[in-house]
Amino acid sequence: MQTGQDKTMIELGLPKRRTVGAAGLQDHLRTLVSTAEAANDALALPDLTVGMGTTMIEPAYTGGHLDGIGVYTQALLRHLPRAGCALQPYSWPRVRGGGTVTAGAALPHSFERASFVDLVTPRTHRVHMPVDVFHVTDYRVVRMDCPVVASLHDALPVKHPEWCNPTLRGVKNWLQRKAAQKADHVIALSHFAIRELVECFGIDERRITVVPCGVDDDWFDPPPADAVAATLRVNGLRPGYFLFVGTLQPRKNVERLLDAYLSLPAAVRAERQLVIVGSAGARSDDVLRRIAAAVQDGADVVWLNHLVDNADLRHVYAGAGVFVFASLYEGFGIPVVEAFASGVPVVASNTTSLPEVTAGAALDVDPLDTGAIADAMLTLAREPAARARCIAAGRARAAQLTWAETARQTAAVYRALL
Repeated sequence: MQTGQDKTMIELGLPKRRTVGAAGLQDHLRTLVSTAEAANDALALPDLTVGMGTTMIEPAYTGGHLDGIGVYTQALLRHLPRAGCALQPYSWPRVRGGGTVTAGAALPHSFERASFVDLVTPRTHRVHMPVDVFHVTDYRVVRMDCPVVASLHDALPVKHPEWCNPTLRGVKNWLQRKAAQKADHVIALSHFAIRELVECFGIDERRITVVPCGVDDDWFDPPPADAVAATLRVNGLRPGYFLFVGTLQPRKNVERLLDAYLSLPAAVRAERQLVIVGSAGARSDDVLRRIAAAVQDGADVVWLNHLVDNADLRHVYAGAGVFVFASLYEGFGIPVVEAFASGVPVVASNTTSLPEVTAGAALDVDPLDTGAIADAMLTLAREPAARARCIAAGRARAAQLTWAETARQTAAVYRALL
């Protein structure tokens, strides 16, 4: 017999009552909470106005090639509105020439001029911003008349200057230290990064909140097979290759990856290419020479330095057999999560932030041990059980790391400051 409570529940769109055990009740409550959260996101009205620094995605600065900071910035622009934030993007114009800014409204002065004014009048001058809070996603921080949040991704230039662009390195490191001190609150992308920021920049740990990066939901859905095949065909790729994605620079350890690949049995190399996706970064001359020499010697190595379309990048992930990320230093490591979500088994470094990111879902290796990298690559290429375990664990891990969740946690940092 239908009770009054049953009738009310059906009118609200809820299932009719049934007798369930404690575990079943907990599952049902979790479902309801998840549904409510999704509804709240969809209906969220902006309750604060956020200025967002967009210099790191300006074509005039990047040439259309986004690094990890650029990917992070774009993700926040997409997802923060659903977390109740009305966004106003702003970019620093160049000192002279070099193209106009288009991703955000131009700030009134260049960062260099604003920094100089900030330096000589630290107690009296504040840049006026018509927002509740301003979020800087790189080191370009000046004092403003609103709270400033800075995402400081790592302390690489201070910890390992030998891996970075030497031009004005001392000045840039000084600017990063000053940025860390000017921000009202700092977002780190991992607990490893907190230790680096405290050690290298002297930030009070109480002013740092960890908000991990993520991946968009559509990465969990396989792209159309014909689109993947077309992208692979255009780029000369055969499905099942070993894949690396990231800017080519010394800390990415691509030379050891190349050595590991070349040490694999000839039959494996004949079956699987090594595909390297990423633009040339600072101090990349040596690795570029190594790649060119390997190709000249007949190795099936492909460098894609022109892949700027996100759909094409997803296609290249989808065609991979094994993803290898043996980086020497990462503040987070977004490509690992992209590979997880794409259903590609991962070999990853056991250093810096990467064990936090992989959480046991990858084959972890010592990035200084070329033999260990090669062994892990071979395991995931040849052993179905290991592949299946890493694919399932990777997708489960990626489900915990979404850009929507990054945005929610970031918005919570803003609100805590106001």
